[in-house]
Amino acid sequence: QVRLVESGGGLVQAGGSLRLSCALSGRTFRFYSMGWFRQAPGKEREFVAAIWGNGRDTKYGDSVKGRFTIFRDDTMNTLYLQMNSLKPEDTAVYYCAAGLISTIPIISARAYTDWGQGTQVTVSS
Repeated sequence: QVRLVESGGGLVQAGGSLRLSCALSGRTFRFYSMGWFRQAPGKEREFVAAIWGNGRDTKYGDSVKGRFTIFRDDTMNTLYLQMNSLKPEDTAVYYCAAGLISTIPIISARAYTDWGQGTQVTVSS
């Protein structure tokens, strides 16, 4: 059974940076495509970024392009999200997710079978 544990969330001022981590255990990390999603109060879950198992191919949501970077360290079984130039509208609970390759687009939450518990990111203005 896959277990995902996020860390790194917190309170930061607008313009600041945070790095989220997501540790995967229970399965072979490199087999999984990994994604980050977020959900703000009263809003639907939103795709943030994803990275394929090869570690090279990535995809970003339009609202974070150029500011966020997703990367993975297969030796540490860990996924990261480097968030720069944070804005108040980035405030949300951030979730990491893992999924095996399928025909479902990687930007869809349905492409993922396992989810972390979430970590709160709050950006003050």
